[in-house]
Amino acid sequence: MKRHQRGATFLGMVVIIAILGAAVYAGIRLVPVYLEYTKVARALEQVRDEQVANDTNVQLIRNALERRWDVEDIESIGWREVDIRRTSDGYEIEANYTAERPFVANVYLLAKFDKLVTIQQ
Repeated sequence: MKRHQRGATFLGMVVIIAILGAAVYAGIRLVPVYLEYTKVARALEQVRDEQVANDTNVQLIRNALERRWDVEDIESIGWREVDIRRTSDGYEIEANYTAERPFVANVYLLAKFDKLVTIQQ
C-alpha cells in the first residue's frame, strides 16, 4: 500500500512564513513613506485651493508651501525643493522626489513620487 503525502512539509511552511514575513516587514517600512506622500499631496492641493481665489505669484505660493510644510511636518522633501513654474494658464507646482528607507543590512527600499498641481489663473 502506497502512502501519499498530505499537506506541506515543515521546510515548506518555514519558507512560506519567511516570504510572508519579509513582505509584511517591507510593508511596515513603506507605510510611513506613503503616509508622508499623502501629506505632500494634500499640502499641494491646499495651496492650490488657497491660491486660486487670490491674485497669486511665486512668493505667495512659496509662503503658503512653507506654512503647510511646518504644519504637516514633512521631512522627505523640503518646501524649497518643490518646483514652481509659470505657464500660460497659471502656475504648476511639482513635488518630484524619492524616499529611501533601510530594509535589511545594506538593502534599501526606494519609492519615487511625483505630484503635479496646476493653479489656474
